[in-house]
This record gives sequence, C-alpha cells and structure tokens, in this order.
Amino acid sequence: MKAWITKYALTSGIKEIECEDCENGAVKEIGNPFPTFYHGEDSEWHRTKESAIKKAEEMRQKKIASLKKQIEKLEGMRFDV
Repeated sequence: MKAWITKYALTSGIKEIECEDCENGAVKEIGNPFPTFYHGEDSEWHRTKESAIKKAEEMRQKKIASLKKQIEKLEGMRFDV
C-alpha cells in the first residue's frame, strides 16, 4: 500500500512510501534495506495525500505561531543593568 509520511514534513516535506500495515496503527516501509516504522495514522502517516497535506499545513501553522511567540519574547527582552 502507499502511505504519505508527515513526521518530518517541516524539514524534508511530505514523503510518499510503499509500506505494509502492521499492528497498532503502524506501517513499515518496504523496499528499504533499513525499513522504518511510522506510528500513528493521521499523525505520522496518512492513507491519502489530501490528509497528509492537511496535517502538514496544521504543523506549519503551529510552528509559525510558536516562532511569532518566540520573536515577541526576544523583542521584549531588555539588558539594561
């Protein structure tokens, strides 16, 4: 089966893989000498490209909000002694 991986979407994009279903909502990548397991359907992996894109967009928005908060904190810092 095909799966779309979003675990590293913010660093390397969405990855499409061939995999096999495992227990407990995990998939195992096939065709790789060192297969990787991805756990959590709709968290780390997705059955449809649309679902993966939606998750990656959510991840992007959360990261942007986090960085804005971090910038505000840094801008508010003062080192007047």
